[in-house]
Amino acid sequence: MTNVDEQHRYKLEKGSKKHVCPACNRKTFVLYIDTETGDYLPEQYGRCDRESKCSYNLNPYLDGYAKAIWEQEQKVTGVTKVTVIKQKYFRTQPKPQPTPEPVLFDFNTFKQTLKPERYEKNTFIQNLFYRVQFPFEVDEVTKVVQLYRLGTVANGYRAGANTFPFIDIRGNVRAVQVKQFDEQNHTTGTDFLHSIIEKHHTRNNKPLPEWLEAYTKQDKRISCLFGEHLLSKYHSNPVALVEAPKTAVYGTLYFGLPQTPKDLIWLAVYNKSSFSFDKVKVLKGRFVYVFPDLSKDGNTFKEWETKAKEYERRLPGTRFIFSDLLEQLAPERDKNEGNDIADYLIKQDWRLFRKQDIQEQPPQPEPEKVTKVIKVTPQKNFIYSHATPLPKVEGFKTERIEHPIKGKPQNWSNEIAELEKYFAAIEPPTQPVKLNGCGTISDFPLFIETHFATVKANNGNRTYLPYLNRLQEMKQVFTIN
Repeated sequence: MTNVDEQHRYKLEKGSKKHVCPACNRKTFVLYIDTETGDYLPEQYGRCDRESKCSYNLNPYLDGYAKAIWEQEQKVTGVTKVTVIKQKYFRTQPKPQPTPEPVLFDFNTFKQTLKPERYEKNTFIQNLFYRVQFPFEVDEVTKVVQLYRLGTVANGYRAGANTFPFIDIRGNVRAVQVKQFDEQNHTTGTDFLHSIIEKHHTRNNKPLPEWLEAYTKQDKRISCLFGEHLLSKYHSNPVALVEAPKTAVYGTLYFGLPQTPKDLIWLAVYNKSSFSFDKVKVLKGRFVYVFPDLSKDGNTFKEWETKAKEYERRLPGTRFIFSDLLEQLAPERDKNEGNDIADYLIKQDWRLFRKQDIQEQPPQPEPEKVTKVIKVTPQKNFIYSHATPLPKVEGFKTERIEHPIKGKPQNWSNEIAELEKYFAAIEPPTQPVKLNGCGTISDFPLFIETHFATVKANNGNRTYLPYLNRLQEMKQVFTIN
């Protein structure tokens, strides 16, 4: 029996169907199938998608199952010579086939995720404004949303989930990942937009759209890096490469947008096994700072570092740079849970990571309400053959409606003193508080503490005016109720 035979007969099932993992009991398990019969292998053979947190992976070629089946079918044990029956497995070397053009995600469907009115329902985005320990300014989040073209699922069982589009260097949408978050921005559900649409049509006995039928038949859908479209705009910038799109978004929020050729652009591969040559070859000639997620015994770090050495040999002028700081300092619990750099960043004040002293910036107009974050106008998908030169990509156009600056005193001491007196006299709520009709404050004491600390340290600085406004909004909520 040849290795070629083994590689081709038993394969992981394609598609979005998942089974219960025998190790972690989550419905994240992909089973092996026998491609000759179409049957599943015994239920223990498969791979859990929770690669860092579970890592269960039983391959039928590694424990003797495939060999035993082959021997049983040949009705012989310990064959040392090639028999006539065995010869049928040998094939002549096939002629190289041209790489098929990818089927792109439907552009009009992608556009729907970017509707401005949806952002007030986006839990991930709203958390960044109200619920994280160090809330971000509307303008900062807006720029990152525009940069990566983040969107929102409006209806169905994933309503309020954030969309992370994978857009290639030519500006084509290859896939749209959907992630649902709780109020701490921890992931509670993961999906893909094409899968959601497919389920909707199936449940309602509707035929699939023509584009979706072709799209689901291809083997690879996440065939580019998250944020890859930025490479055509920032031609020489160094790259920070992480596993998950959310981590790339956090990296940009903390270290800022690429405003100079020395600034990092944050990209993501998708998951642990996606650190592949096909994905990273687009980074040829760049300095790439790699931040793998933590893992038990540092397995992910070691695996990626080994692969990177091979990739450097195949990509002249490319440098993959690893830091083992997290591997050395992180506690075992964090490693076992598969934490990443975003889990540490979000506990820090993002202003400390910016190169510019934010207090020295000129006065900024008051940002518009969070219920209307942005309007994003996407470019249309472009279909290019592999021989077509890359076009110049200008990115998405963005529009904002600026409001007149409301009159405020240059010194807020009276307002701060009045608010402190008010909140000291009330009984702190034990339930989450709805603020401004779009955000919910789950940790009231932390909200009050961080906002007062910010306005006192930056008294009169209009950059921090939204913090004072939110305290006043909170007072208004209690006064009305």
